[in-house]
Amino acid sequence: MANPKIKSLHEQVAADLIERLKKGIAPWQKPWNDSSVVFEFPYNAITGKRYKGINIFSLLSADRADPRWMTFKQAASKDWQVRKGEKAKLVQYVKTQDLLPKLDDKGKKILDENGKPIKISVPLDHAIVTAAWVFNAEQIDRIPPLAKKTALVLDWDPIQRAEELVNLTEAKVFHNMGNRAFYNLHTDSITMPLKEQFSGAGLYYGTLLHELAHWTGHNSRLDRSLFNKFGTEAYAREELRAEIASMLIAQELRIGHDPGQHAAYVKSWIQLLTDHPFEIHAAAADAEKILNYLLAFERKLEIKQSNASENKPEQVTAELKKTGLFIGDEIPYKGNIFKVTGLLKKGRFRMEELNNGRFFALTKNDELYRSLINCKQQLQQTRIKDPQPGLEPAKEEIPVPLLKR
Repeated sequence: MANPKIKSLHEQVAADLIERLKKGIAPWQKPWNDSSVVFEFPYNAITGKRYKGINIFSLLSADRADPRWMTFKQAASKDWQVRKGEKAKLVQYVKTQDLLPKLDDKGKKILDENGKPIKISVPLDHAIVTAAWVFNAEQIDRIPPLAKKTALVLDWDPIQRAEELVNLTEAKVFHNMGNRAFYNLHTDSITMPLKEQFSGAGLYYGTLLHELAHWTGHNSRLDRSLFNKFGTEAYAREELRAEIASMLIAQELRIGHDPGQHAAYVKSWIQLLTDHPFEIHAAAADAEKILNYLLAFERKLEIKQSNASENKPEQVTAELKKTGLFIGDEIPYKGNIFKVTGLLKKGRFRMEELNNGRFFALTKNDELYRSLINCKQQLQQTRIKDPQPGLEPAKEEIPVPLLKR
C-alpha cells in the first residue's frame, strides 16, 4: 500500500493554524505585554538569528518554552546531544550557495592535512528553496540553560520608541472621537480614536502600528492591493498580513499585543487558509517585508546621526565624548559584541547585541554601561582591534478605500 502524500510545510502550518484559530490560540491571538519574560520568537541557537516568515509558525506550533532551535549537526558542533527518539521540526530557507570539493588543475579533489576534501562555497545559478530539520533546546542534553531576560534588560521606553517610529514615517494620522481605526487609501492617511479612549498606551500604539502596516501597502511604498471590499477574500488577505506584521512589530518594540481587537477576522482567516494553504507562506513573507520597511526608518535616522557626528563634531560628538561612547563603537564583552547604533533622548544610547540582533537602550546608570567603558579603555590601551560581526545579507477595481477596524 502506498504511503500517503507528505504535506508541504505551508500545508502543515496552515492546517495547524486553522485548528488554533478555531480555539483562539494562534500566535497572534496570544496576548502578551511589555513585562513578559516568556514570549520570544524562535531563533537559531548557534547563529542567534531569528527564524522568519513561515518558519515562525512551524516552530511555534511545537509549543516549546525555550525559543532556541538548531540542526542535529549544529548541536553536535557544540558537543550537545539530541536525545534519542526526539522528533525534529521542519523549516525552509533560501539557498544561494553550495559547498563543493576544491579541485586541482587535473580535476582531482584537494585534500587538507587530515586527508579530507577541502570545500569551497560556489554561488548557485538560481536560488533554491530547501528544507532543514531542527530540534529545540528542550530536546538536547548538555546545552546550557536559557538565560532568562526581563523587561528591565531592555531599559528603554517601548511607548516612546513606538511614537518615534510613527513620527519618522511621517504618515498622516488623524484622531477623532469614535470607535474605528482605519487606513484610508484615497487620502493616504490613518484615522484613530482619541488616545484617551484606549485603556492603555500599549493598546493605542498596537492599533496604530497595525494601521501603519496597512499604510505600507500604498503603491509608493510596498505596493500591495488595498482596494478591497470588507468581507472579501482579498480583504482577509491584507488583514492577515497586517496582523502578522503587527505581531512582529509589537515583539520588536515590546509594546504588548492585544488579540481581542482583531477577533472579527478569525472566521475569514480560517476560510482563507482552508481554501488557499499557501497564503500563510505569502502572508508571513509580506509581514517580514512590512517589518523591515518600518524599521528602516530607524536605521536611516541612525545613519544620519552617525554622519552628523562626523560632519558636526562640535555638536553630536561633543556629547558622546562626555560619556566615552561613540556611534559605531563595537565593544566585545562576555562573549557578545555591543554596538552603539545611535543616541536617544535623555542621554541614552541605542545599542545592538551583534551576536543575536537584539536592540536595547543603555543609560549611564547601568552596570553594563560602566563595564563597556572599562572594556573600551582596555582595548584602546592594548591596541586590540574590535572583531567585526558578520553582516546579514535584507488594475484597479471599484475603490472601497476604507480598511475598517
